[in-house]
Amino acid sequence: MQSKIKEALQILTDFDVPKGQQNERTALCLLALLNMKPKTKWVNAETPLIGITPMMQFAKEHYEKNYAPNTRETFRRQSMHQLIEAGIALYNPDKPERPVNSPHAVYQISAAALFLVKQYGTDTYKLSLEKFKSETSSLVEKYQQERKMKMIPVQINKNEKIALSPGKHSQLIKEIIEEFAPRFLAGSMLLYVGDTGNKCGYFDREAFTKIGLSCDEHGKMPDVIFFNSAKKWLVLVESVTSHGPVDSKRQFELDKLFDTNLKKIYVSAFPNKQTFTKYSQDIAWETEVWLSDNATHMIHFNGDKFIG
Repeated sequence: MQSKIKEALQILTDFDVPKGQQNERTALCLLALLNMKPKTKWVNAETPLIGITPMMQFAKEHYEKNYAPNTRETFRRQSMHQLIEAGIALYNPDKPERPVNSPHAVYQISAAALFLVKQYGTDTYKLSLEKFKSETSSLVEKYQQERKMKMIPVQINKNEKIALSPGKHSQLIKEIIEEFAPRFLAGSMLLYVGDTGNKCGYFDREAFTKIGLSCDEHGKMPDVIFFNSAKKWLVLVESVTSHGPVDSKRQFELDKLFDTNLKKIYVSAFPNKQTFTKYSQDIAWETEVWLSDNATHMIHFNGDKFIG
């Protein structure tokens, strides 16, 4: 087992991965990407589609390396991210439009890296390694371009567009900005748009500060924020495709996060009635609901305002 890990470390070194990734954890990631068990020969390397948790299970089952569940993010950020950047691994090659935060995300060894690994220990390995290194930049650029083509364009004003990470969540955010806002928030200013890929897809910091708002806790920010100056509304919208409507707990968090005299409007946006029905019992009173497939209507959870 240790011999195979040592060989994997040598390959990572040959690939010129950063020093921070020349470690046992990343070596085990490489072995899992290749389904390389202790007695498997390098020429017999395979190309499974594999997620982070299965990689950790692979390390435990075949190499007796037991990692705690809370190290999953370390695997993703401190090993797999760099292998992708180096052109060694591909991210969601079966479905590039899969959201970045999807629990179904998978990785696969790149064809060029596989070709090289299969030659490890042979006379042709050194020559193939030189060729791989010379082509790495173009390979990484190609993979990035393929993913970029799947990005979702969003028109945030007449002169400006942004691109959000692919997926249903971002598609709904696009519809919140392009369909919901013009109908129900005419004249409002877009302040913030979250993105599953890099947390912040758009942030008008100058306007945010000018209004008197301050917040640096991006992890707790709603998906979309609008400001309506005429009505003095701060509109906080959550895009709900798999989780996260404005329930009582979330309403309290947002109310605490934005300490302002502005009237706070809370909106849970859903792609359709089916998704809304799934979460309807959780939605807080005094909040609003918008369904993308019924874009001209809203549902008001108005509590005691309804009668009279």
